[in-house]
Amino acid sequence: MHKNYRMVYFIYNPNAGNKSNRYRQKLINTLQKIPNTQLLLTEYPKHAEEIVQKLISNQPQKIIAIGGDGTINEIGNALKGTDIPMGIIPLGSGNGLARHLHIPMQVEKAINIALNGQADYIDVLAWNQRAFFCTAGIGFDAQVAALFHAGKGRGLINYIKATFQALATYSQTEISINQTEVQNLFSFTVANANQFGNNAFISPLSNLQDALFEIVKIRKGNLWQKAQLGISLFSKSIHQHPLVEIQQEKSIQIHCHAGVYYHLDGESLQTQTNLINIEIIPEKLLVIHP
Repeated sequence: MHKNYRMVYFIYNPNAGNKSNRYRQKLINTLQKIPNTQLLLTEYPKHAEEIVQKLISNQPQKIIAIGGDGTINEIGNALKGTDIPMGIIPLGSGNGLARHLHIPMQVEKAINIALNGQADYIDVLAWNQRAFFCTAGIGFDAQVAALFHAGKGRGLINYIKATFQALATYSQTEISINQTEVQNLFSFTVANANQFGNNAFISPLSNLQDALFEIVKIRKGNLWQKAQLGISLFSKSIHQHPLVEIQQEKSIQIHCHAGVYYHLDGESLQTQTNLINIEIIPEKLLVIHP
């Protein structure tokens, strides 16, 4: 069948972000009017991945993720290694990958790019064989993610609340990298994209197509230094902060305590083992961007 007649699928996570029921219904009505497309809604965690795995045999023209980094992670895990492009309509709390790709936060503009933009392959990272595309980490940011997901609300305000909660309760995390001596770190981040989301640039120089990832190690500091860290995070200058060390890698091995919180593309999880292998898989996911 000619490419122009292959179906475009929208996969929408209606629980993403902090949107009203009225907003969701208006978006659904808009999407259902677009010709040669089909809209499918997710109903539970990992449902988006299941849906896409079943759709691949239909040879879709493209699959468009509507949601946050978690929804994108599920769909990307199903599409990696295929030649089916993934579009993004960012509706999450952070939208880190979409922001890195300069996809607009305005829905109408994002829909237009998802349908008509250009597609290029980006690198994929694997955390013990689970793919991720934006950032992952252990330490303070993982504690924030755990508190945010435990709360009822979504959106930036609730993320800020979780950040202040974590500052009041979290101290440091023990970690060993590539079998070196144990380090006590405030935060340890693995970055494919340049930010967590909301323009919080944890690794300002990261490139999605360089076959490398960055590890960002932040040592523990006093309250004033933490405040400076926050400012540098949003001013694209964290790599210049004295508590921060950034290095590029193709693969690393991490030892930490089992049961420690970590985040993977914004999703809060706990380690099941004390050994974590992280590696880069170059040019593995086809993504649509402006």
